Amino acid sequence: MMDKKKFYINGEWVNPIKENNFNVINPSNEEVSAVISLGSSEDTNAAVKAAKKSFDTWKETSKDQRIKLLEKLLEIYNSRWDDMTNAITTELGCPKDWCSANQTASGAGHIEDFIKRLKEFNFEPGFDKGSVNHIIYEPIGVCGLITPWNWPINQIALKVIPALATGCTMILKPSEIAPLSAMLFAEMIHDSGFPAGVFNLVNGDGPGVGTDLSGHPDIEMISFTGSTRAGKLITKNAANTIKRVCLELGGKGGNIVFADSYPDAVRDGIRNVMSNSGQSCDAPTRMLVEKSIYERAIKEAADEANKIKVDLANKSGDHIGPVVSKTQYDKIQSLIKSGIEEGAKLIAGGPDKPKDLKKGYFIKPTIFADVKNSMRIAKEEIFGPVLSIMPFENEEEAIQITNDTEYGLGNYFQTEDKERAKRVAKKLRSGIVYVNHKPADSGTPFGGYRQSGNGREGGNWGLHEYLEVKTITEWK
Repeated sequence: MMDKKKFYINGEWVNPIKENNFNVINPSNEEVSAVISLGSSEDTNAAVKAAKKSFDTWKETSKDQRIKLLEKLLEIYNSRWDDMTNAITTELGCPKDWCSANQTASGAGHIEDFIKRLKEFNFEPGFDKGSVNHIIYEPIGVCGLITPWNWPINQIALKVIPALATGCTMILKPSEIAPLSAMLFAEMIHDSGFPAGVFNLVNGDGPGVGTDLSGHPDIEMISFTGSTRAGKLITKNAANTIKRVCLELGGKGGNIVFADSYPDAVRDGIRNVMSNSGQSCDAPTRMLVEKSIYERAIKEAADEANKIKVDLANKSGDHIGPVVSKTQYDKIQSLIKSGIEEGAKLIAGGPDKPKDLKKGYFIKPTIFADVKNSMRIAKEEIFGPVLSIMPFENEEEAIQITNDTEYGLGNYFQTEDKERAKRVAKKLRSGIVYVNHKPADSGTPFGGYRQSGNGREGGNWGLHEYLEVKTITEWK
């Protein structure tokens, strides 16, 4: 069991002012893997004070200086690739091979892309067209960054790197459920040579450190990824200080499979949902299938789900691991049971644990057919390996069902008709639309509509979130 009680504040690992121990559980075996301390208001204030003091000098550093430090960080990150994979595998239960290729790789990919964007970014674009005024971009100030457990280093990189790149200082509060990857990242920041106080890390929970950060008068911006419920609370708490709030929240993505979709569209949709044990906010957890291919699609979906293996995270091979915690496990089980009770047809998986995995938070890949969009399993974000399938008559109905949700993060559809693809993509109400399961390119903006949040992460859009725009008259 690891002792991880210290916080990283002002360039040093320091003991908490008030120790409040919290166990980090390995979801594969339900054993304590590490002990952290949940921070107090005094710990948060110390970190904010360090960040505020360092901002005056850090914001004056040149773009070249920041690029060199970020390049050093990338070098160190790559040298500790396996350490990062092991940390995420331990805290999240993510199978190590998949974790390395996806979770760990996402951190490196974001660092690389933000370095590229920073090199090209013009902080003084100059005179606006048709005006003698001068336009410049300046860092917003001290930022509070609150990251989730499901894609830990992905979200850390999407927030910390653009904040560093633009000249902001920050306090990172990772999820207390999965803090090990964040603490390893703090070691990398330290070894890269970033000045003391620029980056600080305080562990804690939402009601504690999260609330302290979102309401703190010396913090100019909060960037939060997590549940819609928590996003609403953060927005309310931040209102008194009029700080900028960037939110990436829940989702309930639709995946429209038209009759002319490519042959493996249904199977790819199943694999997409089940990866990361279903714990992705933009997972397409509602599959809408055109009626002419509906029966075939149900058979393919059940067959594909039954092929997916469930096993321990530290084992090699192609399989999914457990969900992250007992709380998540219980919530998912409740929703699976509600699907059965509401009359959806269970065609794969179900509430029973996988064979030979009696310990750990393991759930079988579960698929319901004949789902109505009014059912709980179609309305609520399950955040587990559970998929709902429902039929549709025509394009108009498919779009209507897909958009019939309070969320709007990611939607998907599959068709070989290029004109239909453009038409449907424009009508779907979400921040990103995936066509034929093609992934987004590096550096494209990620974020949601409606109760999936506001703001965008990634690329130049991610840099702009951390910048203020200043107009200067009489610039000569």
